[in-house]
Amino acid sequence: MTEAAQLDIDNRGVATILLNRPDVHNAFDDQLITHLIGLIAQAAADPRTRLLVLGSTGKSFSAGADLNWMRRMADAAREDNLNDARQLAQLMANLNDFPAPTVARVQGAAMGGGVGLVACCDIVIAAEPAFFALSEVKLGLAPAVISPYVIAKIGVSQARRYFVSGERFSALRATAIGLVHEVVLAAELDARTEQLIATLLANGPQAMRAAKQLVQTANPLQIEPALTDYTVAVIADLRASEEGREGLRAFLEKSAPAWTAEG
Repeated sequence: MTEAAQLDIDNRGVATILLNRPDVHNAFDDQLITHLIGLIAQAAADPRTRLLVLGSTGKSFSAGADLNWMRRMADAAREDNLNDARQLAQLMANLNDFPAPTVARVQGAAMGGGVGLVACCDIVIAAEPAFFALSEVKLGLAPAVISPYVIAKIGVSQARRYFVSGERFSALRATAIGLVHEVVLAAELDARTEQLIATLLANGPQAMRAAKQLVQTANPLQIEPALTDYTVAVIADLRASEEGREGLRAFLEKSAPAWTAEG
């Protein structure tokens, strides 16, 4: 059975985590989230690790939440939804706080929580065909748990637009708003990623860790327990709401949600 995510640490100290659910566009569910938390912890604890590359197989980087998982959680008790959302919050925090430099290699679509993963990485390289969307509102939901990290990357003004519009934007637009650092042709993505890896490996490993910590200390992303509790409560309540259930139903049935006919 193929693992939904894989970790490899090569002899240079490059840790690579690959999302490996191409048949569902690398969408994540509770099992994959738990698995990723474990892989990130394993890479962080390994003394060989000098940097982490986050990538994925197939056409898409990550479509965000798996719809079957969302459908299951829509019928779950509120406490189960809260615990589930806390696991996602833990994943984002662990990736954001990874001690060594992190690089996201984005070859295709990043939607919803996939944008959250991108926002939690230090350096982001995207292929020119890639696109992004904070599309939760189209399902009657909101990008709650990932919001602190995304806002830290793209700023309040851009978040106010893309959180409420749910519209897709290109890799070039993602660069303009600070989510992505560099866009290359699809055929050049691997080569450019390797060039960047070589650049990082030429630097002092402890110096890079200290430099990363310096940025986080000088410009801290304040995620207090109260903020985490608030964001997980928002998504837990929306998942179980009438609007959230209707949005998911409409998406699965490929029909228009009821609210589009209102007014």
